[in-house]
Amino acid sequence: MPLLIAFIAAAAGVLNTVQAGANTTLARTLGQPILAAFVVTGANAAVYLLAVPFVGLAWPGTARVAGVPWWAWAGGAMGGVYVLAMIFLAERLGAAVFTGITVTAAILTSTLLDHHGWLGFAQHAAGTGRILGCLLMVGGLVLVSIF
Repeated sequence: MPLLIAFIAAAAGVLNTVQAGANTTLARTLGQPILAAFVVTGANAAVYLLAVPFVGLAWPGTARVAGVPWWAWAGGAMGGVYVLAMIFLAERLGAAVFTGITVTAAILTSTLLDHHGWLGFAQHAAGTGRILGCLLMVGGLVLVSIF
């Protein structure tokens, strides 16, 4: 994996954790969690618009839109659920436990998706190393939660 790609992925992970604190503080300070979620959504849209000059934007044809699997349209809603969970739970659980739960759940889910090649991912068998890695994630989450 090229170093730049790994760095960008790591930066996204850092930002994911930091955004939990920022979004929770926004919701608490405003006193309106749903309003905070709308602000988060607006900020997301602004970032996407700022990215257009760098990555381009072209509207797909009708055949392409019609070919999208039904479940692919639900991704945005899943992101909305994640933001609401973050706003309502991160402060109660703490950054380490909230991030630990979400990252561990993501690792377990992604290992299952990779193993079966579901949702368009290339198939990567869940061999001993991946299963051990998942177990270590769960063990790490337990330790972070206890201490």
